Amino acid sequence: MIRSEILGFTATITIDDPDKANALSNAAMGELADAVRSACSDETVRVIVITGAGDRAFSAGGDLAEGFVDEPIAGHGERGALADLIRAMRRCPQPIVARVNGYALGGGLGVVGGCDIAIASDDAIFGTPEISVGLWPMMITAVLRPLVPRRPLLELMLTGRRFGAAEAAELGVINRAVPAADLDQAIRETVDALAAQSPAVLALGKSAFYAVEDMDLDTALDHLHVGLTAVATTEDAQEGVKAFLDKRDPRWRGR
Repeated sequence: MIRSEILGFTATITIDDPDKANALSNAAMGELADAVRSACSDETVRVIVITGAGDRAFSAGGDLAEGFVDEPIAGHGERGALADLIRAMRRCPQPIVARVNGYALGGGLGVVGGCDIAIASDDAIFGTPEISVGLWPMMITAVLRPLVPRRPLLELMLTGRRFGAAEAAELGVINRAVPAADLDQAIRETVDALAAQSPAVLALGKSAFYAVEDMDLDTALDHLHVGLTAVATTEDAQEGVKAFLDKRDPRWRGR
């Protein structure tokens, strides 16, 4: 269901159930969270890419055929698998890139929203269709609300309307859309750009970025002030400044 591969400095995690449009059962989301944690703890990994198998779907969302509402109370704990996945992604020190190769609906859209960068093929389709089956996109609200303006997001959730990649980029759901034939090249370029940076500073910067998301201005500035000093203490910051002054490429140590 979930396939992981490490090639060089990149870990690629694939939702591998194309016959079901890479739908995510609670068990699959647990496996995906485990794969993310494993990649995050691997010191050889600089960038993580999440994608779906085939060319039809990134993920069509939760697998409703798995008895999602059969035992509402008894299944409460298992239903938290998506929340655990999003937490694992947010706490990961490495940047996570979504390679969106088709449908990204419901929980699949939540996974895209949980990634730090998202690049989609221009024929990808997005949406929160839960309302059409009497459900609501509860947990993915936490990652979509900071990305999408309030009124458009609520409309999408209330109506279940699907939308294309161009609108997804305009709303901030993805960074950009590219022709399907160029998707892998766009991912490679993004991965290479990320891998060229200091892993230590990327980790500190990513953590600080999300930490101040809901802080008031004064609290955020205090937090970021401390964060800047933390960055300045790293060997990579010292190397980066020295390399700039010496007019050469930096040699990162990741600390």
